[in-house]
Amino acid sequence: MPPKTPWLALAAASGACAAFNGVFAKLTTTELTTSWSTAISTSLHLSPSNKIVEFAIRALFFILNLLFNAIMWTLFTKALTRATSTTRVSIINTSSNFLLTAMLGLMIFHERLPALWWVGAAGLVVGNVVIGRGREEEVAAGDGDAGTGGKRGGPVVLEGEGVAGERYRDSVGEEEEVVNDDVLELDGDIVDGKQGTNDGAGAGPR
Repeated sequence: MPPKTPWLALAAASGACAAFNGVFAKLTTTELTTSWSTAISTSLHLSPSNKIVEFAIRALFFILNLLFNAIMWTLFTKALTRATSTTRVSIINTSSNFLLTAMLGLMIFHERLPALWWVGAAGLVVGNVVIGRGREEEVAAGDGDAGTGGKRGGPVVLEGEGVAGERYRDSVGEEEEVVNDDVLELDGDIVDGKQGTNDGAGAGPR
């Protein structure tokens, strides 16, 4: 079997596909595509304002947008399944996406990003790293607690169940005593009723 691609390469590739996805989405609607279609129409000895060529180019960019979106999600899912931390995958994906987006914007659309954009992007990456480390420490602490056998939560639940059981038994015992008392009282009434009948029968005519 061929060796599996490491999750780091998959995460970086998914970020790159996300950057190309954004570029093709912008080319589908931007005026730059119109100038490109005019140049292509002229090179093919067609009318510079040929709308068929323009629509064909925009449709091609739209299809590439959908294609790179699907590839991006496929690579990102594979990176998540092979990595031990989802946060690390997200950090690599976001970092590669930001850097490649800036480079493609500069080369294709001649966009010049201000220094504040780079500061914000760097802050976002650093924040993701800090959050990722914090989550990994929480997961490690949770695994450590699970390894101790759950001594914190177990006895409390058992004690609570024991107390509940004692209370239930006490309440059942009290109910039995009340029922026994009622039975004794009823027996006494029956005995008294029999004695009254006997007395009445004895006091009658002989």
